[in-house]
Amino acid sequence: QVQLVESGGGSVKPSGSLRLSCTSSGKYDSARSMGWFRQAPGKEREGVAAIHAEGGETYYDDSVKGRCAISQDNAKSSLYLQMNSLKPEDTAMYYCAATVPRPTIATKSYQYSYWGQGTQVTVSS
Repeated sequence: QVQLVESGGGSVKPSGSLRLSCTSSGKYDSARSMGWFRQAPGKEREGVAAIHAEGGETYYDDSVKGRCAISQDNAKSSLYLQMNSLKPEDTAMYYCAATVPRPTIATKSYQYSYWGQGTQVTVSS
């Protein structure tokens, strides 16, 4: 069982930055795909970014490419999402997620078995 706890959300103005963090319980496993998803009110959950350390892969949704960076700290079993140049359309609840060990990166929500409770990001002037 993997427990995930997100932090770092908040309210920022357009063009601002935030760094989301996700702490994972248990031993770090490079074969897990780790991802960030978001869900805005009235919309479906969508993938933002993902990383698979063992395969050396990263994924970014087109909407955040060039503005976000996903990273991991293996020693701390932590996942991060640095978000820059934030836009009002980035407003959503952001969730950290993990898969069971797998050979390749996962980019779809159904591929993830473990989820955090979410952290709210609000971008407004």
